[in-house]
Amino acid sequence: MDEPINLNSADQETLDSIDELQGHGHETVRYREERGGFSDLRQLDEVPGLTGKVTDSARARLKL
Repeated sequence: MDEPINLNSADQETLDSIDELQGHGHETVRYREERGGFSDLRQLDEVPGLTGKVTDSARARLKL
């Protein structure tokens, strides 16, 4: 398995490489910048367009 992607430092393109986040990298980065970062992977559900779409397998590819 590849090294988990850091949700608080990854760029838009890297985030888009995760299937469930594809096309939402820009919104994820914007959310992170507006709120000073993520403190929990479940906060991805608060990103516009991602509510209920991010699976546990996608979260397993991420770290904080």
